[in-house]
Amino acid sequence: MPAAPHLRLGVNIDHVATIRNARGGPHPDPVRAARIAIEAGADGITAHLREDRRHISDDDIARLKADIAKPLNLEMAATDEMLAIALRTRPHAACLVPERRAERTTEGGLDAAAQHNQLAPIVARLGAAGIRVSLFIAPDARQIEAAASLKAPVIEIHTGAWCHALADARSADAEAEWQRIRDGAGLAKRLGLEVHAGHGLDFASAETIAALPEIVELNIGHFLVGEAVFVGLAPSIKAMRAAMDRGRAKAAA
Repeated sequence: MPAAPHLRLGVNIDHVATIRNARGGPHPDPVRAARIAIEAGADGITAHLREDRRHISDDDIARLKADIAKPLNLEMAATDEMLAIALRTRPHAACLVPERRAERTTEGGLDAAAQHNQLAPIVARLGAAGIRVSLFIAPDARQIEAAASLKAPVIEIHTGAWCHALADARSADAEAEWQRIRDGAGLAKRLGLEVHAGHGLDFASAETIAALPEIVELNIGHFLVGEAVFVGLAPSIKAMRAAMDRGRAKAAA
C-alpha cells in the first residue's frame, strides 16, 4: 500500500484573539501565537475574519500575512466585503464558511448546492487571484458534488457532528457520523478534490481521523487554545502533532 500523504496541521488562532478582545488592548497577540504554533510544528495558520470582528481583526490578518513564514488560510463568509479583503490581502488559501451573527461558532457546513450561483463568481475570482479555495461543508454527497461542480479544488469536511456525538455518552450517532466522514472523504477524493477536515477535534478524534488517507489537512483551534491554558500553546500543538502522526501511521499499516 502506498504511504498516505503527509497530514498537515493548520492551527486556528481565533480564540487567542477572543481572549485579547475580552479585556481590550494588545495582549495576547494572535500573531505571536501564530509564530509559536509554527515553531511547534504547525504547517499553516488559520484565522476567521467574521463580519462582526468578534475575534480576529483586519489588522490581525494584515500582520499575519506580512509576518508568518507558513501559509495563511483565511476563513471567510461569501460576501463582497470579505472577497475584497481576500483579494487585497492575498492569503495562501481562503475557506468559504457559513456565518450567522447569532451563532457562537460556525454551526454546520456551507450549503454549496443551494448557494451555487452565489458562490460560483467568488470561487472563480479567488482562484483567478491565485488563492486556493476550499468549501467548509458537511460530508454529504450532494454538497461534495456541488463543490466539484463549482471547481473549488478543496473541501474541508465539517467534523462537528461526529465530535459532538463522541463527547455525548448518551448519543448513538457517533458511528453513523464517522461513516459519513469516511464515505464523504472517499467520494471527494474520487472527484479529484483535496480533502481537509476540522471542527471540534481533540487529541483522540484527531488521531482517529488521521488514519483516513484521503484527508491531507486538519484545521484545529479551540481545543488547542483551551489546552494551552493548562500546558502552554507549544506543548499542546506538539501533542496534537504526535496524535496525528500516530493516526497517520495506522493509515500506512
